Amino acid sequence: MSAVVQSAAATDVEENLTDGFNLIIDALKLNGLNTIYGVPGIPITDFGRMAQAAGIRVLSFRHEQNAGYAASIAGFLTKKPGVCLTVSAPGFLNGLTALAHATTNCFPMILISGSSEREIVDLQQGDYEEMDQLAIAKPLCKAAFRVLHAADIGIGLARAIRAAVSGRPGGVYLDLPAKLFGQVMNADAGKKSLVKVIDAAPAQIPSPDSIKRALDVLKSAKKPLIILGKGAAYAQADDALRAFVEKTGAPFLPMSMAKGILPDTHPQCAGAARSTVLKDSDVVMLIGARLNWLLSHGKGKTWGDAPKKFIQIDIEPKEMDSNVEIVAPVVGDIGSCVSALLNGMDAKWPAAPADWVGAVKTKRDDNVAKMAPKLMNNNVPMDYHGALGVLRTIVKERPDAILVNEGANTLDLARGIIDMYQPRKRIDVGTWGIMGIGMGYAIAAAIETGKPVLCVEGDSAFGFSGMEVETICRYKLPVCIVIFNNDGIYRGTDVNASGSGDPAPTVFVKGARYDKMMEAFGGVGVNATSPDELKRAVNAAMDSGKPTLINAVLDPAAGSESGRIGNLNPQSKLKKK
Repeated sequence: MSAVVQSAAATDVEENLTDGFNLIIDALKLNGLNTIYGVPGIPITDFGRMAQAAGIRVLSFRHEQNAGYAASIAGFLTKKPGVCLTVSAPGFLNGLTALAHATTNCFPMILISGSSEREIVDLQQGDYEEMDQLAIAKPLCKAAFRVLHAADIGIGLARAIRAAVSGRPGGVYLDLPAKLFGQVMNADAGKKSLVKVIDAAPAQIPSPDSIKRALDVLKSAKKPLIILGKGAAYAQADDALRAFVEKTGAPFLPMSMAKGILPDTHPQCAGAARSTVLKDSDVVMLIGARLNWLLSHGKGKTWGDAPKKFIQIDIEPKEMDSNVEIVAPVVGDIGSCVSALLNGMDAKWPAAPADWVGAVKTKRDDNVAKMAPKLMNNNVPMDYHGALGVLRTIVKERPDAILVNEGANTLDLARGIIDMYQPRKRIDVGTWGIMGIGMGYAIAAAIETGKPVLCVEGDSAFGFSGMEVETICRYKLPVCIVIFNNDGIYRGTDVNASGSGDPAPTVFVKGARYDKMMEAFGGVGVNATSPDELKRAVNAAMDSGKPTLINAVLDPAAGSESGRIGNLNPQSKLKKK
C-alpha cells in the first residue's frame, strides 16, 4: 500500500491500517491510471494532494468542464480511461457535460466526484452541496456506480474501467461519498480487495459469414467508397487499415478525426472530392463511422439519386440499420474485422474500376487547383484561406504535432484545408460539434503524447475555455494557440436592428488583444496582422516549445453564418422558403 496508518489495539498489538484515500490511489496505480485531471475543492482536496505525493500526476484546472474534456480526449489518445476528479454538486455538474460528450463520442473516461452521504441525500436534509449525483449521471453516461465501503473500492474502480473501455467505449461515473475517503480498514485486507483489471477490452471477432458477405458486396461495386470514422482512429489498427484500403484500391473519405490514418495526400484520398463520392458511389463501406447528421443520415440530396448498398463495421450491433438498411453488417472490434477482411481477400482481388477512380481523381485535382490560389494570398487584414494556408504548410512541415481545432468557420474550413499525415494528430469537436473543447484537449494532448500542440481556435470558441491558458502556462506546456479573431461569432459586422446601444448578439469587443492574456500569465503573446507574421510567430512558438498565444487578426467581414451548417438554424430554413 502507498501509506499505512498504525493503531494500537486493546491487546497492545499494533495493526496495520489503511483508508479510503490510499485505497483509491493504489487502485488507480495498480491499473496504470497515473494521471488525473480535475479541480480541487471539498471533499476531494486532500485526495488530490495525496495522489500527487504518491506519484500520480494531478493536473489542476480552472473549470471542471475543461478538466473533463481533457480526460475524455486522453481516453481517445491512449485507449485507457481518462480520469477527471471533481467536487460535489456544481463541480460534478460541470464535469458531467464532458462525461456526456465522452459517451456520445465513444471516448473512455471516468468521472470521479465526491458527494454527500447517502443517508442525508435520501432524506433531503440539506447537506453542503447535497445532490443525488448518481441518479443524475445515469442517463448521460455508459454506466454509473457508487462506492459506500472502503472494501469495495477495488471492485468499484474495476467495474468503472471495464465499462469505460469494453465494447463501444464511453463515459462512466464513479460516486465517492465524502465519508468513504476516511474509512479505515486492515491494510492487508485492503490490499487483497484491490483488483487489477485483466483484458478490459477483449477482442470481438466478427463472424466468418459477415466477412464473406461484406467482401462479396464490396467486390460487386462499380463505384466503391470507404468512409473512415474516428472509431477507426481510436482502434489504433493503422497498418491493417492502410493495407486493406490500398488492397481495395477504392477511394476513401476520412471523417475529421480519422484524417491521417492514411495521409490526406494519399492517391486514394477523396477528401477534396467529398460531394462527388457521396453522391455517385454505389457501395459504401463505413469503418468506425456512424451514419448520423455528419453524414446526412445516409440519405437526402447529399447522397444523390443513385441506389446505394451500405457495409458497416462497428463493435455495437445496435448501430446497424440506424438510418438506412445495412446490407452487410460486420460486428466486432475494428482491428479484428479489418484483419479478417484482409485474410479473406485473395491475391486476385480485383482493382477498383479505373473509370471511377479516374473520375474521383479528376474531381479532387480540380478542386485542389481551384483552392490553391486562395491559400497563397497575403491579404491584410487576413481572411480564413490566407491564414489557413500558412498553417497548412506548417503542419506539413511538422506532421508529428497534434492539431486541436474548434470554431465555426475556423473548424469547417480548417478540416478541409489542413492536410494530416499521421493518425490521431487531429482532434476536434466531435459528434456534437460543440465549442469549448480546445484548451482541455490541448492540455491533455501535450500531457499524454509529449508532442507539441497547435491549437487553432475561433475567437468565440476560445471564450468557452480561455482561462485555461493560465493552466498551460503553469505547467509550461508546449502549446501554441492561434485565435482567428474577426471580432465576433461567425463575423464581427452584424448590427443591432433595434437601433439601441447594445451590440448585436454575435459581436465582440472590436480589436480585442487575446495575446495579452497569455502575457499576463508569463507566456508568449503575439499579435499577427498578416500571413507572413502569422507564419513567423507559429514557427517560433513550435520551435521554442513555450506556451504561446497568437492573436491572428482577420477581416471582421470574413466568415459565414454557422460555418457550413447554417441550414440547421430554423430561421435560415424560413429564409430559403
